[in-house]
Amino acid sequence: MSHQTGIQAGEDVQETFAKARNGKYRLLKLDIEDEQLIVSVREKSTSSWDKDYDSYILPLLEDKQPCYILYRLDSQNAQGYEWIFIAWSPDYSHVRQKMLYAATRATVKKEFGGGHIKDELFGTTKEDVSLSGYHKYLVCRSAPAPLTASEEELRQIKLKETQTEISVDTKHQTLQGVAFPVERDAFQALDQLKNKKLNYVQLKIDIQNETIVLANTAYTDVKDLPARIPKDAARYHFFLYKHSHEGDYLDSID
Repeated sequence: MSHQTGIQAGEDVQETFAKARNGKYRLLKLDIEDEQLIVSVREKSTSSWDKDYDSYILPLLEDKQPCYILYRLDSQNAQGYEWIFIAWSPDYSHVRQKMLYAATRATVKKEFGGGHIKDELFGTTKEDVSLSGYHKYLVCRSAPAPLTASEEELRQIKLKETQTEISVDTKHQTLQGVAFPVERDAFQALDQLKNKKLNYVQLKIDIQNETIVLANTAYTDVKDLPARIPKDAARYHFFLYKHSHEGDYLDSID
């Protein structure tokens, strides 16, 4: 899950947001200074959105300083003008700054009005958020979503079925699932993992008793994971993975 700070948009920032939503500005650059959200740059449009884009946005991006940029498109929806929200977080910026901007990102979008934001870009290099980068984003967004592991497995099964030659000698085989109960201590460990009291849970199958039992709950770093995998037996592994994705700092269970 992502975390938010207590940083809010003051009255002056909200007034600027209102004027921008009404079409007065093409671009707003937002920074956080002294735990306050400020509008550091305002630009009015001089041409179409795509002609203004690179010349307006790219010069504002600093090599070591995160920021937010709101950029107005020429299109409108039921709420009014549509906007691109850019979260800039260069690789060489200070970790605390990255975390602060990542944690305030959802608040900024909410304060501006999520209904006005058509697209959202996250960038660590200028190429990520340039006009060409935005076009690449649009192409990727319109592409079909990749199949999940289970969907790919089902696709392979169906493919093999269509490729199988059926004759009078064909033998049909049926594979039935096996459901083993999970023991109480294993359930309790998974509940502790969910509540972040543990960061790793390993379960194993007790073949003799036909149950799933708890095997390991030792504190585990990412580098320790290979050592947790037995070479001679199958296991279920649940790991609380702390990481960042597109500027958001997350706790995911894998």
